[in-house]
Amino acid sequence: MLLYTILGLLIHLVFFASIFDIYFTSPLVHGMTPQFTPLPPPAKRLVLFVADGLRADKLYELDENGNTRAPFIRNIIMHEGSWGISHTRVPTESRPGHVALIAGFYEDVSAVAKGWKENPVEFDSLINETRHTWCWGSPDILAMFAKGASGNHVFAHNYDAYSEDFGAQDATKLDTWVFDNVKEFFHAARNNQSLFSKLNEDKIVFFLHLLGIDTNGHAHRPSSREYLNNIKIVDEGLKEIVSTLKDFYGNDGKTAFIFTADHGMTDWGSHGAGHPLETCTPFVTWGAGIKYPQKVLAQKFDDTYLQEWKLENWKRQDVNQADVAPLMAALIGVPFPLNSVGTLPVDILNSTDLFKAESMFTNAVQILEQFKVKMALKKEATLPFLFTPFNSLSDSKQINILRKARSYIKQKKYDEAVSLCKELINLALKGLSYYHTYDRFFLAFNVVLGFVGWTSYASLLIIKSHCNLTRGVSKEVKKPSHLLSCSFIAVGVLLALFLLIQACPWTYYIYCLLPLPVWYAVLREFPVIQGLVTLLLTFPPSHFVGYLLLFILGVEVLSTSLSWIFFCLLLAVFPLMPVVGRKPNIFLVVGAGLLVLLLSLFVVTSVLKRKDSLVSEELVLHLLQMLSTVLSICVVYGTHNSLLKKQGLPLINQVVSWIILASSFVMPLLSPLILFDRLFSILVSSMSTYLLLSTGYEALFPLVLSCLMFVWIHMEQETLPQSVVFCKQKVSSIQFTYNTDITQFRDLYLDDIRRAFFLVFFLMTAFFGTGNIASINSFDLASVYCFLTVFSPYMMGALMMWKILIPFALVMCAFEAVQLTTQLSSKSLFLMVINISDIMALHFFFLIKDYGSWLDIGISISHYVIVMSMTIFLVFLNGLAQMLTTKKLKLCGRPKSHLT
Repeated sequence: MLLYTILGLLIHLVFFASIFDIYFTSPLVHGMTPQFTPLPPPAKRLVLFVADGLRADKLYELDENGNTRAPFIRNIIMHEGSWGISHTRVPTESRPGHVALIAGFYEDVSAVAKGWKENPVEFDSLINETRHTWCWGSPDILAMFAKGASGNHVFAHNYDAYSEDFGAQDATKLDTWVFDNVKEFFHAARNNQSLFSKLNEDKIVFFLHLLGIDTNGHAHRPSSREYLNNIKIVDEGLKEIVSTLKDFYGNDGKTAFIFTADHGMTDWGSHGAGHPLETCTPFVTWGAGIKYPQKVLAQKFDDTYLQEWKLENWKRQDVNQADVAPLMAALIGVPFPLNSVGTLPVDILNSTDLFKAESMFTNAVQILEQFKVKMALKKEATLPFLFTPFNSLSDSKQINILRKARSYIKQKKYDEAVSLCKELINLALKGLSYYHTYDRFFLAFNVVLGFVGWTSYASLLIIKSHCNLTRGVSKEVKKPSHLLSCSFIAVGVLLALFLLIQACPWTYYIYCLLPLPVWYAVLREFPVIQGLVTLLLTFPPSHFVGYLLLFILGVEVLSTSLSWIFFCLLLAVFPLMPVVGRKPNIFLVVGAGLLVLLLSLFVVTSVLKRKDSLVSEELVLHLLQMLSTVLSICVVYGTHNSLLKKQGLPLINQVVSWIILASSFVMPLLSPLILFDRLFSILVSSMSTYLLLSTGYEALFPLVLSCLMFVWIHMEQETLPQSVVFCKQKVSSIQFTYNTDITQFRDLYLDDIRRAFFLVFFLMTAFFGTGNIASINSFDLASVYCFLTVFSPYMMGALMMWKILIPFALVMCAFEAVQLTTQLSSKSLFLMVINISDIMALHFFFLIKDYGSWLDIGISISHYVIVMSMTIFLVFLNGLAQMLTTKKLKLCGRPKSHLT
């Protein structure tokens, strides 16, 4: 069993990791030559304001009285600059949004594994190309760009990370801190000659990161008074900063300003997906090099925003978020960020046509440089006769387009030159995508070979262990041929040489060579295959097809028990409930806690009726667990009210929450090993923690799931075949015992396949019933507010993962009981579950997306991850369930023991 477990884990870990090599690798390349426009820029300096989490509609719309929330920005739109919507891409998170704005590329999904805290790969940015940059704001964002900058020209001023508290009384202080520090900075610069000189040089950037709006949005929702009032404060702060800069520089007209956001926010206060509320952010720019407002009679946009915002007569200039980086580079005359894929929005520039054409030409050459490097790298790593170039942009076509564009510029045909450069940019971007996915089919083919091979091998092991199919096979046939092993070794050597010649990454060796030993193991079981084929041929076709359809559909009538039907229908409601856009409902959480207390009272009553020596010990334990549940209810209710009053998270509530979480690991181990008593103790301890991590209806989910699990245990025992009826005991008298595989001697029945299927089904239900899984923006941070409110992504993520794990643990503990009552072979179960999940995984492997909205990408990844994780974590969950059900601690300091 240990060997199969290790082999299965290794293979599935490889399959799991393969999608990040096949679908989600970094698109960035290095080694390009910096490109900049060889003409004087219109601006000496640039100020970038990024209002984290600001939605476009909340800035531009009028309030209920018909007044603007941002009078300064409204005045800019109508009298000084250009405006529009910056269309972001997914994931709509702070780091990817800032990377797109400042570095000009859309961060790949592989950055998720880094938490967007460190650079998965180093990249160039606008800040790196400036002469000097001064930044104010959040430490998370500023440190990211300061770390990647060369030289010593980036000066970051940030507040403490603990200031980012979602339970704080006034999150607008995060923004007023930035504005106050910027004003103090320029005031101090007048008396500091060295700083004064630096500030009067060209090619400098001021970056103001404003986090208050995002924090208020998470804590109070974007329609709240706090969020909308924060917009007003930001607008006033912008007015003061612009006035300060104009005064400092003597209104020299050489400062360009850009105001935008990294991402928006849903109505329920989250972001990460591709909803328009998350991807539509404001974009307002004015100052040196920017066009003045243009009045128009009609606009090209089909949405209704313009009419709602009363801006239909002011020309709207939408941009893609990555386009902001080349725009900023062109305005102050620095090289375009090397990894930028943005297209310069020339229609926004207030400059000569020559400057626009030259800047567009520079933009095209900069992106073409990336294409050339990418093509050269792939060509070097591929055998000449196997290399297939991107024919739409051959070397000759590149030269022709560049020569023609340069000719247009000389002939002063600037519009034609700009149009041709845009065509070259589009072709180069398509070519980058082509070479980025060049090896995808080759790698996917090898992974599929491994999938099919492992599934076949696992099936053969089950058949070999529980069916006598090799009875009629001669011993000569059973001996593996030396020719077979030599053939596989030869193929492996040739494949390794092929990969070595192409200088492939070490992971390619794993994906390509792993299927060989797996298929060798399959072919070694040829006698079993031969016996299986012989057996299948004896089946009447109608019976064979009938059984196959039943297994595929998962249809088998267990019982007509009303309780089974009732709890199945009740449980089915939870995965159908909305997980995004829902508001917290503390009364449902409190109601769930009261139901747990009611069930506990029934159990306490039954304990009091007993007259054995362990009654007092059990009674103390149940009372402690009831006290824990009462404390959880009080903490949830008290924390919710405290946050509504903006009084933050009370320290006593935080301490009690962590104590309850810690005690939930110990309480079940104090309960008796009688099946029902131990399972109920696990449920109550888990519910105490789960209540603290719930915000609404999901608090009822573990309770309903556990009720169904109890019914399942009874019904599985009732459906035992007559051949093992002598083994039956009353469920109330069965005790958990520690044994690695209590039923090694029992053959499999068809019912065991159903039990494996039900385990997979209940694990899936446990995963999707918690109310947090639809996409990345459905993870509501309010779920962890009883434990902490200061932003800490890893701690918050760990708590949410524990919330998801609790239903898994309940299902696995119930299955431990099913295995005990039905004497099911755990080894065969493991292999059957692997087969079921691998068939599903192979299906979802081909449905993985690396394009589209983050919701689409996230769902495609999550489907694959779920079924793969099911196998990988099944061993861990099984170990956790065994510990919870078989270990026993004694009260009053008596020694730890367990029954055998």
